[in-house]
Amino acid sequence: MDKPLFSMTGREIVELFGVLIPHKETTIERIEKNFTDARYVYGIPGLANLLGCGKTKAQELKSSGVLKDAIIQNGKKLIFDTTKVLELLKNQE
Repeated sequence: MDKPLFSMTGREIVELFGVLIPHKETTIERIEKNFTDARYVYGIPGLANLLGCGKTKAQELKSSGVLKDAIIQNGKKLIFDTTKVLELLKNQE
């Protein structure tokens, strides 16, 4: 489109944003793909990043025991199996 934004009709603006902003289904597929690409995440920050929450909430989930089957711990090192984490959280709800 060669028109400036202020001279576009409503339909043209909707069309433009439809091209610029991906559809919800595409976004969900991309997120699911990103979750399954990484098999493991490391530490509380990795878990927080995986779930899209803060480190405090990730620590609460770990401490609650909900994720105990998805955790591999060697000393202070924490390793979370991403597929198990997502499966456990899905089954919890």
